Amino acid sequence: MSLSTVDITAFALYCVALVAIAWWVSREKAGHDKNSEDYFLAGKSLPWWAIGASLIAANISAEQIIGMSGSGFAIGLGIASYEWMAAITLLIIGKYFLPIFLKKGIYTMPQFLEERYDHRVRIIMAVFWLALYVLVNLTSVLWLGALAINAITGLDLVYGLVFLAAFSVGYSIYGGLKAVALTDIIQVVLLIFGGLLVSYLALDKIADGQGAWTGFSMMLAEMPEKFDMILDPSNEHYISLPGISVLVGGLWIMNLSYWGFNQYITQRTLAAKSLAEAQKGIAFAAYLKLLMPVIVVLPGIAAAMLTPDLAKPDQAYPEMMKLVPQGLLGITFAALVAAIASSLGSMVNSISTIFTVDIYKRVINPEVSEHKMVWLGRVVAVLSMIVAVIIARPLLGNFPQAFQYIQEFTGFFTPGIVSIFLLGFFWKKATALSALASAFASVILSALFWLFLPEFPFMDRVGVVFLLCVAISVALTLAAGSKEQEKAIQLGDIDFSTSGSYTLLSIGVLVITAALYITWW
Repeated sequence: MSLSTVDITAFALYCVALVAIAWWVSREKAGHDKNSEDYFLAGKSLPWWAIGASLIAANISAEQIIGMSGSGFAIGLGIASYEWMAAITLLIIGKYFLPIFLKKGIYTMPQFLEERYDHRVRIIMAVFWLALYVLVNLTSVLWLGALAINAITGLDLVYGLVFLAAFSVGYSIYGGLKAVALTDIIQVVLLIFGGLLVSYLALDKIADGQGAWTGFSMMLAEMPEKFDMILDPSNEHYISLPGISVLVGGLWIMNLSYWGFNQYITQRTLAAKSLAEAQKGIAFAAYLKLLMPVIVVLPGIAAAMLTPDLAKPDQAYPEMMKLVPQGLLGITFAALVAAIASSLGSMVNSISTIFTVDIYKRVINPEVSEHKMVWLGRVVAVLSMIVAVIIARPLLGNFPQAFQYIQEFTGFFTPGIVSIFLLGFFWKKATALSALASAFASVILSALFWLFLPEFPFMDRVGVVFLLCVAISVALTLAAGSKEQEKAIQLGDIDFSTSGSYTLLSIGVLVITAALYITWW
């Protein structure tokens, strides 16, 4: 595949326009010097549409577009559970978690942990998240993005890595979260347009020009096994999607951790104008999640019918992009790069936030000025991206699936994180010692399962380890005297009520999700 002059021009114009818009929306009024709240939380001024779009833009990247299309090619529609169950998870977070975070007025997840437990929990978890974001998330998105660019344009991987890093930093470094969030609406519109175009062309190709709906009907008739949402134990992919566990098992723990306690996701909601505005943004994001399988899964299923002999499943999406005619290919390519860049921009902003707020200001220099915090945040963003570019190939070059790399490493910590937060929210007796024990137990127990029971489905492992972490935390708390902690969350002081519109939107998500599962069971 190659880009025509028209495609290259369209793509270049997109890149220039996005950087220009990002810098324009980041400008400050005359006489106002950007402070840490402006840089890390967009001045707590984000409207609902920016929050919802930015949540999706931060989430959908190369590992979703390329990886989930590959899973659609190999497994089928069942992989869409990651998207559809996330929609329900978002609603839970909006109603029960977000009111607590906004009441506390926090900047970061580690900061909340100190306010609920103690400084040890904050520092340990801050170091963990920094290592995870740089060594796993940032590196993986960069590497997968470079691979996608290489597959589409033939550009050398090193140049692809450098381009993505420079472009992402270029549009996000000056304005911080505000630049990222307010440009994400452009990124999401482009992502949806490009994704729907690829899906339409793939389905129309199956139907030999008779339209997308005819093509979809032909896929249903000829490949019904690709539309099973709940896999049978006899299915060769059962270990990846272990049957009913996608509805009642470890997927809930993974989603709660990612959407509820993940800094580069939750930072958008922390920057909302108000709780009501944040909840509207979350509801908007939930509906976009219901749409995402059409963009990131359907092309892979179509590829299984059109090009069943691909060497690797992850080649499915680039293969379907070959159907896009010249002139539109540049826009579709821009949509893919937009998804990658928005995730990278979100990650480096969160890395700089955690380092500056939780490490530098908390441990190294408590008297640091607002101006220096913003300056330091920019420096850390650049340095983290440089580190990720340098280590991407050595770390991931020989790994068979980068998406698997992400799941395996984050899955070691996910059960402990969810245990720490849920007990911290809703059990006043949970202690700092029990939180630390839960964090370390999560890693140790997950490693033991991974080493000695490799055939045990990953999703089930996460669920079992979560229950064990909760049990260990409860046991230690009871052994320590089972006293209400001084820093316990006073739930009576927090308003968990929601607007009528949020309730109606939530019911709509639940009805649509139930209908999807009933249809494709």
